[in-house]
Amino acid sequence: MINELANLINNDSSLNGKLKVAFLENYNVSLAELIIPAANGSEQISLASKEASGTSNMKFMMTGAITLATLDGANIEIKDEVSNDNIVIFGMDKDDVYRHYERHDYYSRSIYENNPIIRRVVDSFINGTIPNIQGEGTEIYESLITHNDEYFLLEDFTAYVEAQEKIDQLYRNQEQWMRMSLINITNSDKFTSDDTITQYAKEIWQLKN
Repeated sequence: MINELANLINNDSSLNGKLKVAFLENYNVSLAELIIPAANGSEQISLASKEASGTSNMKFMMTGAITLATLDGANIEIKDEVSNDNIVIFGMDKDDVYRHYERHDYYSRSIYENNPIIRRVVDSFINGTIPNIQGEGTEIYESLITHNDEYFLLEDFTAYVEAQEKIDQLYRNQEQWMRMSLINITNSDKFTSDDTITQYAKEIWQLKN
């Protein structure tokens, strides 16, 4: 699907010079060594409470990328180090997510039916907007709507769009962006491998000297 989406976007003349999608196969450490230092932004968008955000966002932070993220996993630690002014946080926190679990009140179809923008986005998986993805598109649509979107993506979608607009505006102010970038770099020392291994040894493995 990502390759079909890339074909669609990369061949749209109205987007020429503005947006390009590239899918890098077999992502590994060697590719990461090239990508991470070159990145201006780092998106870490797992559902709060899933603890899916790990060490990659720390590596992006160390090389000056600004994090756009949910309050999940290591994103929380990054925010604590750089403050709210130097990271872009969006969406539910873990308490919001747990309340949905406790109340069983999340209903993705209602969000889909009552938000025309979300409906247009979701329908693009099945209505031919993205060509040649009938199988994958149907699976994604059904996971979001028929099977009630177990990651609550539709609830966070509007906040995600707003976060994208915010980080776009921040990037347009290069002096502010560079200041944020430097603050991220200078506060990343907490996330060195030595400190991480020491913390794991003490708190998780409970090793004795």
